[in-house]
Amino acid sequence: MAVRDVEVQFIREFRGVLDTGQTTAAVGSEPGELAPYDMLFAALASCLYATFLDIVNKKKIDFESAKLTVTGEKRDAVPATLERVKVKYEIQGSDNEKGLMRSAELAAKYCSVYQTFSHVAEMSWELQYQK
Repeated sequence: MAVRDVEVQFIREFRGVLDTGQTTAAVGSEPGELAPYDMLFAALASCLYATFLDIVNKKKIDFESAKLTVTGEKRDAVPATLERVKVKYEIQGSDNEKGLMRSAELAAKYCSVYQTFSHVAEMSWELQYQK
């Protein structure tokens, strides 16, 4: 079992520093700081992309760049957990639409963060590509 930890040191206000042991980031609600859902959605996008990248590399599918946008909607009830989450892939520089679609499908299946979110929220994804 893999064990990971991060440390977030806060001052008395909602301002702190996230330390992963490899990098640091400001946490809070001010400009230039990461809010909780920023980090949560970044974790989802990062996991999906890493999984997607492993798959396209194994399939030898070439592309130039990718952008993932995560959009979430929270429930009105308290606690306001996520109700819906959508991930939009924008892939540049590939003509293998079928391979990209299948890779994104497999990434959703095998990304542990995506699967964790799916226990709380309705998950969906879409892929747009340009040659």
